[in-house]
Amino acid sequence: MEKITDYFGSMVFDDRVMKAKLPEKIYKSLKETIDKGTPLDSTVANSVAAAMKDWAIEHGATHYTHWFQPLTGLTAEKHDSFITPAPDGRVIMEFSGKELVKGEPDASSFPSGGLRATFEARGYTAWDPTSYAFIKDGTLYIPTAFCSYTGEALDKKVPLLRSMDAINRQALRILKLFGNDNIKVVKTSVGPEQEYFLVPAELYAQRKDLIMSGRTLFGAMPPKGQELEDHYFGSIKQKVSEYMADLDKELWKLGILAKTKHNEVAPAQHELAPIYSTTNIAADHNQLTMEVMQKIAKKHGLVCLLHEKPFAGVNGSGKHNNWSISTDTGINLLSPGETPHENAQFLLFLAAVIKAVDDYQDLLRLSVATAGNDHRLGANEAPPAVISIFLGDELTSVLDSIENDTPYDGTKKERMQLGVDVLPKFRKDTTDRNRTSPFAFTGNKFEFRMLGSSNSISCANIHLNAAVAEVLRQFSDELEQSEDFNSALHELIRRTIKNHKRIIFNGNGYDKAWIVEAEKRGLLNLKTTADAMPKICDKKNIDMLTSHGIFTETEIYSRRDIMLDNYVKAVNIEALTMIDMARKEIIPAVTKFTADTASAVAAKTGVVSVACKYEKRLITTLSDLTDEMDEDTSALEGAVAELRNIEDIIKASEFVRDNILPKMDTLRVAADKVETVTSEDYWPFPTYDKLLFGVK
Repeated sequence: MEKITDYFGSMVFDDRVMKAKLPEKIYKSLKETIDKGTPLDSTVANSVAAAMKDWAIEHGATHYTHWFQPLTGLTAEKHDSFITPAPDGRVIMEFSGKELVKGEPDASSFPSGGLRATFEARGYTAWDPTSYAFIKDGTLYIPTAFCSYTGEALDKKVPLLRSMDAINRQALRILKLFGNDNIKVVKTSVGPEQEYFLVPAELYAQRKDLIMSGRTLFGAMPPKGQELEDHYFGSIKQKVSEYMADLDKELWKLGILAKTKHNEVAPAQHELAPIYSTTNIAADHNQLTMEVMQKIAKKHGLVCLLHEKPFAGVNGSGKHNNWSISTDTGINLLSPGETPHENAQFLLFLAAVIKAVDDYQDLLRLSVATAGNDHRLGANEAPPAVISIFLGDELTSVLDSIENDTPYDGTKKERMQLGVDVLPKFRKDTTDRNRTSPFAFTGNKFEFRMLGSSNSISCANIHLNAAVAEVLRQFSDELEQSEDFNSALHELIRRTIKNHKRIIFNGNGYDKAWIVEAEKRGLLNLKTTADAMPKICDKKNIDMLTSHGIFTETEIYSRRDIMLDNYVKAVNIEALTMIDMARKEIIPAVTKFTADTASAVAAKTGVVSVACKYEKRLITTLSDLTDEMDEDTSALEGAVAELRNIEDIIKASEFVRDNILPKMDTLRVAADKVETVTSEDYWPFPTYDKLLFGVK
């Protein structure tokens, strides 16, 4: 039987392969670049390219591609073969350092937010040596950054790497104040938990809304949903288990540390969680994971849905971004230890995160803003759109004692008593878990729970890294000027807690009373993408992001426009799909059912004298709902036509929020009502019960 250890990372040009394939001097130089960010030497690139090509060909690769992450939210690739013509008519296989380091994809068709005119096509991809190359489907994939001819970042990797560099610089300043001169690098790490749905492929193919938008735009709830809570952590169906096994194997070959798999709360919903990786690698791996999930599903006759809310009435899918900060010496800077009240370094980093989340709650909210995620946030199974931090009782008590200058009377971790002698006793964690919190401390990391399942994790981590880097800069500036470090440190932590405790909430984030309380505290409630995205251009955000070199001001404005444009286009596609389904599928089907019912009434009354009360009531109901649908569809058509005339992207997004989406909701209400009284034989596409419970 094949062992996991034999094939794990077998398709990755990782450290093991580099050490075996590269000359020692070249290997050491490349490791300096990967581990410490030193400039890459051109001779190193040539040597690496030759070794990478030979290794790829050994594993069946014929092509290579610069794999990058444009602002579409997806990945992009252009494949070139290794072949070069030889004088005698044959071909040789070549791959140079120049081809490894730089590519020139056409940039004109990717979103740029006005950074590039359509006729200005040249763009560049640049090798990211910190993220290992890999082989997939006979092609060598080289992770790269993507920028325009004039140098602006056109992707998510460039600003992510910039944000990692910013937090590294500022964290090292703090650590130096504590006497940690041996620490050379600080990195953020992420473990993104990925939720998804699986539905039968043959049913998916009959749903135009799933095909066009990734979610069901119509659908009445089935008799059973998730009420019994019997799906969460339940026994995994055989077909799903086989899919998960194949998925794990393919991910492991690619060096992706897939660790945990289980059923999620909603029927047909599942989750995959990896082990932590450095943030930019985790981002690459998560994009690759989503792609492989969808590819493997097709082999099993399934479709993997990554939309944040594919089914109304049951839980949507998120992506929990478990974020931590660590040093090259192995210290987790967010680990409280056994006595967090005595760990000043931990408390300072904790205070920095608290202040960062409070000061830049708008950036964190907009970093997860999409048309799909707007349906999920605050929908009673996801965190609300209001940002808050959960710390748990112990850490909150520690911070209270610091704020009030009172002794902390906590004890060491309490042992859990389970009441059965044979069961092991173990220590309780510093905090409970709060699944309703958008930003929860979970022991030695923060879990940012607001990301949608289809989101790239890059956006959230760019803004999180940047916000924390800014606060660490402020802290360093103050502490470096102090005459008495310990007194200044204590006062800084105390003041930060006092000024930013409004962001700390340990209660139930699903409770409507919390939203009222949050607004009293002055916390932002940015309910939609149209509300959130313009905030990136607020002066405080532009000043912070540009001062750390995360974005230029031009790049910031471009991202606002791109994300709002994506929002408008996504909803417009959904609206057009609803109109198409209503006009061509639902209304004709209901009309046919109504006519057949009327014919049955006529046939009955023509033979015998019967009342046909049920049939007549049904005909009236069907006719009324059909008229209602027709009117609602016409209203939506009018709104879509009006949207075409709005050129300003901010005004267009507001029109979508205020006019298109409400009309879509109204049309759906009528359609879902008529579904419940229409014979199943007439309904034109698979219903929720078949989709949610169709995988046997």
